[in-house]
Amino acid sequence: MITVLTGDPLAWDVAGPTGVAIGVFDGVHLGHRRVLRRMVERAHGDGLIPTALTFDPHPLEFLAPERAPDLLSTVGDRAELMGECGVEVMGVLPFLQIRDLAPRTFAVEVLSNRLQARLVAVGEDFRFGRDRLGDLAFLREVGADQGFEVVTVDLVGELDGMKVSSSLIRDLVSAGDMTAATKLLGHNHRLEGTVIHGDARGRSIGFPTANIHIPERMAVPGNGVYAGWADLDSGRWPALINIGVRPTFAGSERTVEAHLLGFDGDLYGHRVAVSFVAKLRDERRFESVDRLVEQIGHDVEAGRRILEAT
Repeated sequence: MITVLTGDPLAWDVAGPTGVAIGVFDGVHLGHRRVLRRMVERAHGDGLIPTALTFDPHPLEFLAPERAPDLLSTVGDRAELMGECGVEVMGVLPFLQIRDLAPRTFAVEVLSNRLQARLVAVGEDFRFGRDRLGDLAFLREVGADQGFEVVTVDLVGELDGMKVSSSLIRDLVSAGDMTAATKLLGHNHRLEGTVIHGDARGRSIGFPTANIHIPERMAVPGNGVYAGWADLDSGRWPALINIGVRPTFAGSERTVEAHLLGFDGDLYGHRVAVSFVAKLRDERRFESVDRLVEQIGHDVEAGRRILEAT
């Protein structure tokens, strides 16, 4: 079970010396997993607690808001995925607070004193502290004084000729290419939110849907119909997930709705997480409701076949 440290990093407490990897780690994709697993192996070999630091919110939301990306993962998702890699402690760095710390304060008080770091793994372009004045050379200088080794890691790799990066995966998700996105992530892209009341159109045509309120700044796939899974507190269900404006009903508001195959119950107010396996088709307007119902029937059968195969 991974331990998650939140709140003031100057008050964090760990049970022993650590090996620490630092990054946003959005999506915890295959490149991230390679880095984390190497850090875990090294930490175990040196008798250290495998630890990772992530940021919340994403630093670009304040450093360059116009370039701030939609996120592939929540902090909770990152904790779960990092735990699968063997990370035992995840610290959530509150960016608004740490950006005002002097670089030496962060390196000495947070890394050395609070986390008892003996190994710190960062990217080549890592910068930290007030006005981003801390760089790799400075971190190594402090590390030599405080007793921790600094190593650099490449957070980007390649798979089947594609660069494994969060930015490329966001592009694939936006385009609805969930097959390629899953390949680079190493897991299905997932969105989680609370079920809210909609206009009950799905129930009226025999295919009730859960209208899921997705938090802002999450990477939502392009409009269309997807086969995937819906995770509830009570278990996992195969699902069709529709993203779009429901043009057959002259809709205008973009929604994320899931039809849980075989489920019969009230989900209003419940948390639902949907994982995307494959895109079945683009969203389009049908000439009649009957034609839409016929197509949804085909979608259900196609979705079942894909999910049974996976």
